Formats: sequence, C-alpha cells, structure tokens
Amino acid sequence: RLQKLKEMFISKFGSAPKFYARAPGRVNLIGEHIDYCGYAVLPMAIEQDILIAVEPVQTQVVQLANTNSSYLDFTTSVNNIQINKTKPQWHNYFLCGLKGIQEHFGLNNPTGMNCLLDGTIPPSSGLSSSSALVCCAGLVTLRANGKTLSKVELAEICTKSERYIGTEGGGMDQSISFLAEEGTAKLIEFSPLRATDVRLPSGATFVIANSCVEMNKAATSHYNIRVMECRLATKLLAKSKGLEWKKMLRLHDVQTKLGVSLEEMLTIIEEILHPEPYSTEEICKCLGISLEELRSQILSQNMQDVATFKLYQRAKHVYSEAARVLEFKKICSEAPANALQLLGELMNQSHISCREMYECSCPELDRLVDICLQFGAIGSRLTGAGWGGCTVSMVPTDKLNTFLKNVKKAYYQTDGQRLAGENNNLFATKPGRGALVFVEA
Repeated sequence: RLQKLKEMFISKFGSAPKFYARAPGRVNLIGEHIDYCGYAVLPMAIEQDILIAVEPVQTQVVQLANTNSSYLDFTTSVNNIQINKTKPQWHNYFLCGLKGIQEHFGLNNPTGMNCLLDGTIPPSSGLSSSSALVCCAGLVTLRANGKTLSKVELAEICTKSERYIGTEGGGMDQSISFLAEEGTAKLIEFSPLRATDVRLPSGATFVIANSCVEMNKAATSHYNIRVMECRLATKLLAKSKGLEWKKMLRLHDVQTKLGVSLEEMLTIIEEILHPEPYSTEEICKCLGISLEELRSQILSQNMQDVATFKLYQRAKHVYSEAARVLEFKKICSEAPANALQLLGELMNQSHISCREMYECSCPELDRLVDICLQFGAIGSRLTGAGWGGCTVSMVPTDKLNTFLKNVKKAYYQTDGQRLAGENNNLFATKPGRGALVFVEA
C-alpha cells in the first residue's frame, strides 16, 4: 500500500514524499454519546486508517489529493484557511487539523505541503473516518513545521479544531486515534484527558458490520440537538438542586457537584424531569429566564428554531450508559468465568438505550443487531453517532466463520448495493495502534 501511494504521489507531484502519517479509525465498544457530557468511554482503534504521504514545499500553498477519484483535489494558501461549514467536504476536515496546529503555535509563515491521502475507513459509517483525517492532518502539519507535542496535547487540539466544521464532538475519537496501543482497548477519561488499558477477555472477537446507511454527522442537526438536550437537562437538574446552573454545561458536572453515584442520579432524574418533551416556554419557566435569554445565552445558533427538547430520555441514557462503561471495565479487570456473557449483556442494554432513550438508531441498524444476535453474537450494538453507520458485535472466536457467513447472507446478499462493498462492510478487528509519523528507511 505504501509503495502504491508513493508511486501515485510521484506521478501526481513529480517528486517523492518526505514522510508519511497515519491515524486509525475507531470502534466504540461501549459509552455512546456520553463523551461530550464529560463521561469516560471505552473505544479501541481499528486496523483501518487514514494514511497521508507528504512533501513540505517552499511555497505557502497546500495541495491536497486523494487516491479515491471521487474526492476532488483541493489547493489553498496556508495563510488563509477558510472552512466551509455548510458543505462538509473531505478537504475541510484536513483544514481543521491544519488550522488547529497553526493557531496553537501562532505560526506566521507556515510550511506549504503536497499531500496525497489514502483511506481504508468506510466513510460515514460511524468508525470515525472524519476525526482520523483531522488527527492525521494535525500530525502532518506538526511534522512539516518542525514542532513537537505530546499525544495528549495533540488529541486535545484536534478535538477543538474539529469543531471548526460545526460538530460539537466530545473528544473520544481524537483521543483514541492518538492514544491507542495494539492489543488493548482504552478507558478514556476527560478533564484531564487520560487513557487506561482495558484488556479484553480471550475467546471472543469483535466484528464490525456496516448498515450501509450513511450518516454524515456534520451535515445533520440530530447530533447537535442531542448535545443541546443534554446541556438543557444539566441546567434544569442543577437549578432544581440549588446549584449554580448558569455555569454548568455537562451532566457530569451535576453529579460531581452533588457528590452522588450514577445510580442516585438516575433516581434524581425520575424525581425532577418528566418524560414528555419540554417546550422552550416550559424550559424558560423552569429556569426563570425569558425566551430571549434562552436563545442568546444557552441555545446555539443552529438551535434557535427547535421547538421541543426531550430532556428526561437523554439524561437517563447518559447516566445509565456512563454506569455501563464502568461496569464493562470492571468485568474486564476482574475477568470472572462468565465475563463474556456479562459484557454481551451490557452491549445489548447499551443498544436498547441508544434506540429508545437517545433515539440515535435506525431501522437498518436495529435489524442488523437482531441478525447478529440471531447468528451467535453474545452482544451487539450500534457504534459511533448512530442514525446509520455500523454495529459492533462480540462473537465467540470459534464461531466467527459461521457468523460471518450467516450475517453476509442475511443482511448483505439481499441487496445489490450492500453486496458490492461487502468486504469493507463486514470484518473482524483487533485493537490496533494509534497515530504515528514514519519515514521510509
């Protein structure tokens, strides 16, 4: 693959690349939609990645090309980075990483670059191809400009800079992309960012299956509405408990301030929030503010026209999912005889909560989860933002081949379009290594 990339680079730019950078995609084993609420998540890097061949150049111009011809070439001056939020095209994700590093160091005359990108992560599949591209671009810019940062600093800069494209992400994708190590999943905690190894039990393999429903999270308001619903739930819970609600943004802050367990937070939700959607008027009444204040101080620009918010369901998902993450890690550490069954059960509960409480599934994902469980998965759930994309299933290793054959037949061979990409759509994966830069020997 590297040789092929090098040859394409030479034919495109007329000279050889000076170095390469790679950043992996990821699969989240458990802990969906809770990173931006301040809670720990449990992902692992996958073997699929973004690989970029780079040649720093004297002109202050970045030329971007892609081995996939459906992604068009792009050229820009490094001194005038414009990121278009309205159409999230592939080069904009590269520009996020570039701009993040430039701003961090206050680079006045950044180095120009010729870059050729090759990606093996299926796009819009919930395996974090966009964040891998942001991370890879950050790494490329860092190296081309002769700067150094720790992996943690890089992850934090890339998390912030991906927001230039309008996605209010929480930092899981960028963190695992940099901090992953081969052979282990990671418990990733935030504020401060840290990663702890989680050894997965032997005897099972994780299988990723793509529903083939594409979901581009930057182009959708679903994702950002959920972020806002969690923020509003935070404020209502904090106010009713007499906390300084105006300063609070994340559900984790409420739990920390109250000094209670996740289980107790679930009881508090039942007491304070109602399952019916909240209108903007009711939210204003609960917080004792005017509609004008709500719009100018709390709701983001793209939320001004949303009329109702589901606060009970979103908060219930977040606190219960945060508890499942800790339980998953505990089972992996203690490794009881029935560890696989217990982990599978947590994955299944997570999917039900994503489907019913967070409403981030879709009919195809639900069907795929059912098929995977029917053919021997111990646990199966959607992974990534949802509304399309992939499922991750834990499958007994000795049943892997039969499982793959049956799922292929039941889900992919019934549909020509799904069948076309089936090798990329259904695969077993092991925990892979994190992002790196390398030079040919």
